Amino acid sequence: MTARGRYRDALAVPEFRALFLSHVAAMLGTIMTQFALTVLVYRQTGSPLLSALVFTVAFVPYLFGGVLLSALVDRVPVRRLLVGCNLATAALAAVMALPGLPVVAVLLAAFAIGLVAPVFAGARAAVLPRVLDGDVYIAGRSLFRLVAQAAQVSGFALGGLLLVVVTPRTVLLIDTAAFLVSAAVLAAGVRVRPAASAGPAASLVRDSVGGLGRVFRVVRLRRVLVFGWAVPALAVAPEALAAPYAELKGFGTLGLGLLMSALPVGTVLGEVLCLWIASPERRLRLIVPLALLMFAPQLGFGLWPGLPSAVALLVLSGMGLAHHLGLDALLVDAAPERLLGRALSIQTSGLMFWQGVGFAVAGAAAQLVPAPVVVAASATLGLALVTLLRPGRAAARTAPPPDVAPERSG
Repeated sequence: MTARGRYRDALAVPEFRALFLSHVAAMLGTIMTQFALTVLVYRQTGSPLLSALVFTVAFVPYLFGGVLLSALVDRVPVRRLLVGCNLATAALAAVMALPGLPVVAVLLAAFAIGLVAPVFAGARAAVLPRVLDGDVYIAGRSLFRLVAQAAQVSGFALGGLLLVVVTPRTVLLIDTAAFLVSAAVLAAGVRVRPAASAGPAASLVRDSVGGLGRVFRVVRLRRVLVFGWAVPALAVAPEALAAPYAELKGFGTLGLGLLMSALPVGTVLGEVLCLWIASPERRLRLIVPLALLMFAPQLGFGLWPGLPSAVALLVLSGMGLAHHLGLDALLVDAAPERLLGRALSIQTSGLMFWQGVGFAVAGAAAQLVPAPVVVAASATLGLALVTLLRPGRAAARTAPPPDVAPERSG
């Protein structure tokens, strides 16, 4: 039986602590940047459409950055890449804080930050298996997800409190400092490692696109990636439609806040309980049941529930995201050694992009039918896809292609 990893085991590793602390600073900076930009653009233009574009440019670049720049995780030494990404983001945040900067320039800078983000996330994901071993790696990945969920709540709350006493441009300067702190922590705490690739044999874009093709030719890996993207993309419907649902039911601002917080709370609860209670082997068997748990409670929105019932359904649904604990282990096992860094980078970028698509599709559907109907329909489709894809069973049956099987080490 595989030894069970704990959060304290991951935090006991100094290099992981540096990655973790930098992640906390960078996530808070990212969330506050989005919040401050939304307010800044709306105050300058009075346009809800332009202010909403701030969130759009946070998701869309993941497609371009993740696909066209993913080879950087193999070409550039990881510490240099991580620190460089944070310094670039800090510089762009400082540019956006310049007085009198046109809205178009602000949105272009936000788009550029969106291009840097998947490179940084991919590099961090690629180095993590070198820092943590076995099930401790799964605990470390889980901690990163918990920070992301907590940042959704605390980052917006902190940004809102700051805007009571300072301007959006001042918040952007604070965000600049957060990214500089993140860069300094990484520079001090992450070991120097050589680039995984000896030298670029092709252009960056060609190498990145070719790497995507090599990853997707591994059947086991492809099934894990598609499953890991499809489930969250369909499960975001309640979060995407929280505002229209709260308005439809007359929940008010407090009710909307409770709806928006319910999924992150459920996610934290589910991940902690699953890591604490379930063995690594059991987590693999729980991938499909937990993925089904994400969608089954959402069917209840077809009954147009009141606020307490809706919050309870979303907390229960969020607990199903703990299926990623087993999926992380499955991905590492399915990826050939030389493709692991690239696969983790692609997985991270694809997850953000397809969640953005999920938000957009849910919003578009709610223009035609009521929000509760969209949530219930999305949940029905999600249940069907989980049953169809079943990555755990597929991975157990399918052997890696002969040309990549020998590349696995150990």
